Amino acid sequence: MANVRMIDIAVNFTDGMFKGIYNGKQRHVSDIATVLSRAWSAGVERIIVIGGSLEESKEALSVAETDGRLFCTVGVHPTRCNEFEESGNPEKHFQALLSLAKEGVEKGKVVAVGECGLDYDRLHFCPPEIQKKYFEKQFELAYITKLPMFLHMRAASEDFCEIVERNKNRFSAGVTHSFTGTAEDRDKLLLFNNIYIGINGCSLKTAENLGVVRGIPVERMMIETDSPYCEIKNTHAGINFVKSTWPSKKKEKYDQECIVKGRNEPCLVRQVLEVVAGCKGINDLDQLTRTLYHNTCRVFFPS
Repeated sequence: MANVRMIDIAVNFTDGMFKGIYNGKQRHVSDIATVLSRAWSAGVERIIVIGGSLEESKEALSVAETDGRLFCTVGVHPTRCNEFEESGNPEKHFQALLSLAKEGVEKGKVVAVGECGLDYDRLHFCPPEIQKKYFEKQFELAYITKLPMFLHMRAASEDFCEIVERNKNRFSAGVTHSFTGTAEDRDKLLLFNNIYIGINGCSLKTAENLGVVRGIPVERMMIETDSPYCEIKNTHAGINFVKSTWPSKKKEKYDQECIVKGRNEPCLVRQVLEVVAGCKGINDLDQLTRTLYHNTCRVFFPS
């Protein structure tokens, strides 16, 4: 593999699959160390571990503390915003997030507020009014800590852009990750000059998706896996552009030399890079990688 430097901006290392647990059943040993060594060998230099609730953010921080190349976010995902109300004291819950974020910043580990935003695809988890209220509230975290925003927008671009517009002076920069929106959604996001768009396997499923990605300037893009989810599957439109592959085995036949079939992991961010290059007709992978790396450092690793 050519020596490319990559940063995976979204890995859900708090997910049970990295502990070998699938649908509540233990299938193999916990293997984050193995997954990480594959990532470092593939040219991944840093990874951002995503927090999606207060408890998960605590866990993300403790995972990030195990390696100098791991960092994390602190925030509450739109589908989990009920936790503010269910805590019995939303303000106290907010203060707990704030003190965790401050602690993580002091440790040099927390690089963003999030994952937060709006998700109208999964309203059975949390109604839109509560999502909007606590999405807006989390801009306060960014304002106080001076951290960028790690954002989630699913089937909610109108309300999302309205809230971001209202709060655009309260945060330095951000990324709307795992982007799967329309060309119109893309163009709305690109109007905010401090927001980048995060691309992963879910962003590259259909021919229409690839058309949308073609219209995102490389200067406004970042790459990610969102693992263990959002892998690039053989049925996806982008698969023809993939050049790097790893041997894989089913979880029942776990082998640490192989990736687990159906479980995405950070080394595969390389495939996202290849599909972006392929669908945009970019032959110079070096230049593309440099730009994406620079974008990511500008927002999350300014020093």
